[in-house]
Amino acid sequence: MNSDSDLQIAGDILEVPHLLQPPREHPATVAEFAGLARSIAADPSQWEHLVEYDATSRWYHRLRTGPGYEVWLLSWVPGQGSGAHDHGRSSGILTVLQGELTERTERADRTLAAGAQRVFAPGYVHEVVNDTLEPAVSLHVYYPGLTEMPMHAPRCVSDATRDAVTA
Repeated sequence: MNSDSDLQIAGDILEVPHLLQPPREHPATVAEFAGLARSIAADPSQWEHLVEYDATSRWYHRLRTGPGYEVWLLSWVPGQGSGAHDHGRSSGILTVLQGELTERTERADRTLAAGAQRVFAPGYVHEVVNDTLEPAVSLHVYYPGLTEMPMHAPRCVSDATRDAVTA
């Protein structure tokens, strides 16, 4: 009988907690940032009481910061939009918390209902608009923290839209 079994040499993995990776205090990957946004979205007690609506401009509130990242809460009354922009050197995750938003890019329009997430890299140009008759709330995570938001000219009107308007 061999007395040097794997269990005797290495020990029971469940009995060796020092070999397990401790959970990170702050996110460091796209998946972890998306998970952070989903966990905040799933717990309205973290953000619902802070939301305000402003008919004259988009309302925003920095909800949280961590090493190199920021989490922002935004509200959108009907008709409010961001204008076409990018986020400079920041990557981001947009999560719709309540209501519905439209994301417009050069390629397509996307309707984002509550729970929808969009991940974007530096230089990604989009416009976010509340095209509905109800207010909306969104959560934005930026890494590194947002230091610039260059504005862009509105996207070109498609040929089909132009033809329909001039017909």
